[in-house]
Amino acid sequence: MNTRSMIFTIFGDYIRHYDNLIWIGSLISLLKEFGHNEQSVRAAISRMSKQGWIQAEKKGNRSFYSLTPRGRKRMDEAAERIYKLESPSWDNRWRMLVYSIPEEKRHLRDELRKELVWSGFGLLANSCWITPNPLEEQVQELVQKYDIASYVHFFEATYLQGGDSESLVEKCWDLQEINERYASFIEEYSQKYIINQSAIENGSMTDAECFVERTMLVHEYRKFLFVDPGLPKELLPSRWLGDSAARLFADYYRTLAEPAIRFFEQAFETKHTPVSGDGHDQVLKHPLLSSHS
Repeated sequence: MNTRSMIFTIFGDYIRHYDNLIWIGSLISLLKEFGHNEQSVRAAISRMSKQGWIQAEKKGNRSFYSLTPRGRKRMDEAAERIYKLESPSWDNRWRMLVYSIPEEKRHLRDELRKELVWSGFGLLANSCWITPNPLEEQVQELVQKYDIASYVHFFEATYLQGGDSESLVEKCWDLQEINERYASFIEEYSQKYIINQSAIENGSMTDAECFVERTMLVHEYRKFLFVDPGLPKELLPSRWLGDSAARLFADYYRTLAEPAIRFFEQAFETKHTPVSGDGHDQVLKHPLLSSHS
């Protein structure tokens, strides 16, 4: 698996709850559990730093890394979507974004497309993207980020002509393919959940194994951020599997939580050592974990 992607997962699920800071040595130690060597970790960290996701600071001859404000915002947005347990309701309004970015700024156009897909927009027509979700704030941030206000038009609209909302959804998103992916996820992880829940209860699964399994669970589940637009329940098919996958994810995540956190804290080190109890307490206030109590 991609080292950079795994680092994002560990930052999002662990490090951001621990003062958003970690020693590179701890990160290398954690990534070794997944088969990543020191060289690949340092190369990925360097790339992420150049891309503006993380930042470095020194204490003596040691390097520590934290998410930049941009990185923290992306992690917060991802967490809000990953850890939701059911699809939102719809206000019966569509948001439509139309842009006309000149050819000499094609790189901005390409970046904007990636951001729109990640946010859950669907392509209705050339340079015309729609979503039923209230993403006004995200759109304004994208416009400011890429300085494209003069090239973008953003509307809130009602669909009146051309078909019904179901046909509009079918045109913009392949829900059948997404549902098949959810079915595969449920099939694989429901079996793992049953087997490993028993292993944890009888003590045959180590803390390290729980850490690897929980990180892999989040790593696999967060891939849906790039394919599932998070449509309101009114626009989803009757046999939608996304909510079932979310509940399975939440149950399995809780089961692995305590031993996984113990292992992480054994390897974790910042310039503020020894580790305070704050991080552990913050993790246990996680929406999925606190709802378990």
